[in-house]
Amino acid sequence: MDHFLYRSGVLHAEDVSLADIAATVGTPFYCYSVATLTRHFRLFDEALAGTDHLVCYAMKANSNLAVLKLMGDLGAGIDVVSGGEYRKARAAGVPGDRIVFSGVGKTREEMRLALEGGIRQFNVESEPEMAALDEVARSMGRVAPIAVRVNPDVDAKTHEKIATGKSENKFGIPIARAKDVYARAAAMPGLQVMGIDVHIGSQLTQLEPFEQAYGKVAELTKVLRAEGHDIRRLDLGGGLGIPYERSNAAPPLPVEYGAMVKRVLGDLEVEIEIEPGRLIAGNAGVLVSRVIYVKEGEGRTFLILDAAMNDLVRPSMYGAYHDIVPLTEPAAGTGYAPHDVVGPVCETGDTFAKARDLPPLAEGDLVAFRSAGAYGAVMASEYNTRPLVPEVLVSGDHFAVIRQRPSFDEIINRDTIPEWL
Repeated sequence: MDHFLYRSGVLHAEDVSLADIAATVGTPFYCYSVATLTRHFRLFDEALAGTDHLVCYAMKANSNLAVLKLMGDLGAGIDVVSGGEYRKARAAGVPGDRIVFSGVGKTREEMRLALEGGIRQFNVESEPEMAALDEVARSMGRVAPIAVRVNPDVDAKTHEKIATGKSENKFGIPIARAKDVYARAAAMPGLQVMGIDVHIGSQLTQLEPFEQAYGKVAELTKVLRAEGHDIRRLDLGGGLGIPYERSNAAPPLPVEYGAMVKRVLGDLEVEIEIEPGRLIAGNAGVLVSRVIYVKEGEGRTFLILDAAMNDLVRPSMYGAYHDIVPLTEPAAGTGYAPHDVVGPVCETGDTFAKARDLPPLAEGDLVAFRSAGAYGAVMASEYNTRPLVPEVLVSGDHFAVIRQRPSFDEIINRDTIPEWL
């Protein structure tokens, strides 16, 4: 469920007309709903009620400072994957003891930053990283809390570019080597083993791969405890999918996921961490764009928008689907026809949809891309010297611009021409 609904024939974000926002800030722009973000976080938190747990929002899905502040105020932890994300989480007021540092390529500088600022745990991805973290922690007179990410070789049954739990993926250590790696970690004075980390991919639409992976983690927990390791925490990652195509079967609900976690891991007496990102932010946001032209081609109609692949890259990058709807609600009985929905960037790949059935649209009309709150603005670029689009946050009947559209002067002035040119 989200809070983007038609009211009096106009698409609203909560109680605010998206057309009114467009008139104020221009197009394209991203818009997020506080009510939807809050509801989705609480669904996960309630799904794990009765267990010792922490829901750590995966901020790579949407890292706007206002969104992070909202998550932190709700009691969320934050999952970060870079020094920049760590800095943003702290700037949003999230304490270090609620920040988990993931990612396969942590630098020594990032390790030092987190140890100085406070950290709940590092999710260590490799033996070289483990050795580097031990070295950094000892040089600072600190002990770094860690969970080792294991790769369970489980097929997440998702897109190949967002699958992370197969043996050929770059993430984690093979689960078969876990005993040796944990023994090595226990011998390093700069490290304190806290638990096990696993994450098998993103946009999963079935519980079976999760259950298979978590079953392997449960067995590993028992083995490591028998070896003398104090495994008190299991980080289960994120990955639960959202319904991008409303005609498709809905992915499992957080309550169903929570019940599975309790069934598989409930007898281990461990603290559970989960790291949802997409499911919290995805349906909490839309991208609003304006029609520039309607162009009749050879046997097809092109709807040319002012949004482009640099603003929302998922369709070009993954072939991802986003529902596209007009801001003015079509009248009952309106005829629909296939359109190729494209942007103005000079790439054939700047295509959002092909032969998508849409109602009649004209130059100047507004449309919204649904389910754009995750991996939208965070993956945007200024390709073709197109400014990053504004981000807007709605709460009830008011809204605020939480990231401004940069001016062309600001973009140009970032570059420097050397004196010798």
